Amino acid sequence: MSQSQAFNIHPIGQFAKADIAVRRPREIAYFSYDEDHRYRQNDSSLRYYYPPNIPADLSKGFDTFRQLDDSADDHLDGLLQALIHHESEKRAKLETDFITWRGMMTKIMVVPFSNLDSWEMNATRFQDTIFIEENHGKKLASREAQYSTGAVRGAMSQDLMSYWGYKFESISLLEKHWCYSERAEIEGREDAQVSNYAQYCSIVRTGFGKSKMVIGGEVDAVQDIKPLEQGAPINWVELKTSAELVNEKEVNKYERKLMKFWAQSFLLGVPKIIVGFRDQQGWVHRLEELDTQSIPDKILRSERKVWDGQTCINFTSAFLDWLKETITTEGVWRIRKREKSPVLEVFKIEESGMGNILSDAFVEWRNDTLPRILTAQKSEGITHVDGRGQSVQNGDPP
Repeated sequence: MSQSQAFNIHPIGQFAKADIAVRRPREIAYFSYDEDHRYRQNDSSLRYYYPPNIPADLSKGFDTFRQLDDSADDHLDGLLQALIHHESEKRAKLETDFITWRGMMTKIMVVPFSNLDSWEMNATRFQDTIFIEENHGKKLASREAQYSTGAVRGAMSQDLMSYWGYKFESISLLEKHWCYSERAEIEGREDAQVSNYAQYCSIVRTGFGKSKMVIGGEVDAVQDIKPLEQGAPINWVELKTSAELVNEKEVNKYERKLMKFWAQSFLLGVPKIIVGFRDQQGWVHRLEELDTQSIPDKILRSERKVWDGQTCINFTSAFLDWLKETITTEGVWRIRKREKSPVLEVFKIEESGMGNILSDAFVEWRNDTLPRILTAQKSEGITHVDGRGQSVQNGDPP
């Protein structure tokens, strides 16, 4: 294990003054997991938002919940498989500084105002790109500790509260646009079995300041239709639940929760968040639609001002720039955030190799198959057309 290098979180004010630009997230690829959680290179698990009937009992059907077992470590496999497909279609290598899941970037973005958070990530550098994944062992250990200590009302209540979120999605989504859906399907959503096996994952190009990124993450639904033009803005909808704001304590918790709601949606370019407010028994009685871009201003206008969006953006940009200068050699690196720690730690845990962060298929594609395609393409003097219908010379990034 190498000596730990530290990136200072405090004082937070050091990140407050800059005005770092963020590249608008643009979808470049996507994939689905089907109802058996098998990878599909299509949009078959895309869902459509249609307002649920309220009040609604989010506990209904808990005993028949079809819950995905996520104890196995899937690393970046689905994301990388979709990128192989993307590069094979474009006949070009995707040039970027970072590739990771949206969940990792959410954790990083909210660090300045999440003093109690504790997490670990693994990273490796391959062909001038840093790939970042969650340290799955740490994730499972934290979950087990939460269950054993009863940190969230006991293990059973924690399962039920997690189910409420999936149930809210189930009663708010349709498999087809509402104009193509039968009335029975729309009205029967409350009685349908809840499953979290199927997912639609969007992959976007974005960036913070000088750092370019490719991020993949699940999106809940589209509000109307998904445009056919690649890269066009998409009216995604993120669905969330929250306790009803019955007192000052709940208002404070909600405003802090809005930071992660905002970061998750901001990263993938999701313009709208719909929150179902529930009582302590899990009944949703009202909905609220939030414009993602306006959430930081909403917090700044609040008397509590518990977080600042621009500070989160500036911090993320500074950390990514530092990370590019820190992870410069091969091997496996650990990125660690300790509870109440004033720094993010980065240190090498394996001197060579890439652990299991990158799939064998992706490494073979990048080291063998893609170079042969590009060599043949160059010798034939071929150009190709990108997703915007523009002619691209050989070697230009997709």
